[in-house]
Amino acid sequence: MSKKFVFDHDLHIHSYLSSCSRDPAQTAERILKYAKDNGLSTVCLTNHYWDSLVRGAHPWYVPQNFEHISEAKPLPQSDGIRFLFGCETDMRADKVIGIPHERYGEFDFMIVSTTHLQFRGYTIAESDYASTEIKAKLWAERLDALLSMDMPFHKVGIAHLATRHMSEGDTQGYIALMQALKDEDMERVFTKAAALGAGIELNSVDMSFSDEEADIVLRPFRAAKACGCKFYLGSDAHHPAALERARAIFERAIDLLELEESDKFVLT
Repeated sequence: MSKKFVFDHDLHIHSYLSSCSRDPAQTAERILKYAKDNGLSTVCLTNHYWDSLVRGAHPWYVPQNFEHISEAKPLPQSDGIRFLFGCETDMRADKVIGIPHERYGEFDFMIVSTTHLQFRGYTIAESDYASTEIKAKLWAERLDALLSMDMPFHKVGIAHLATRHMSEGDTQGYIALMQALKDEDMERVFTKAAALGAGIELNSVDMSFSDEEADIVLRPFRAAKACGCKFYLGSDAHHPAALERARAIFERAIDLLELEESDKFVLT
């Protein structure tokens, strides 16, 4: 009998070092407490990052270089819990990401978001932003470009495949975009992701949808599951309150997707 997918990890967590957190309470020690309180075996610190070796950083990213995020090290440890050092980066409109090859070995886990389209003129051309059809096309094209890179995909996570940032919080536009994703595009990119062994993230922010939105938001994840992709959980917490909410959100998503342990991305 198959075993239900267990919430035993969180591979996407920010600390005060991320510019969109800067919360002095969001420390590595607080994250370790969250792991202990929830019986987690693995957590990963993934602050926003764009390396100084990759020219053309967005101004928001410039101070969030390798030296900055490395200030978190050494990470506190506890028996029975792996506390890993990772990062989260973005993809520019020209399909360049903020992690150079030279840094791959520095991280236990690397998250790449291809859908942070709120950076108009940087991750998406200003002229393309108003078009739902173009955004839906870019959703697939940008993910395909990532999966075509020479990366160690056994330690790469793909985040925010259903983020509202694609429409800057405009619910109507967001739902229209999710509906515009083409089945054949999803099958193509998720078949590729499964073959490469990349992890697909269930992000607690993205999973905070209404019951009425559930089938629309979960559509790409169901497609990913059908293609054999493996999933991991990421609270994307920037503040302690988000850590407290994570379990309920994850359990709901696991149930709705009917995930089993065999569907889990395992970071070795």
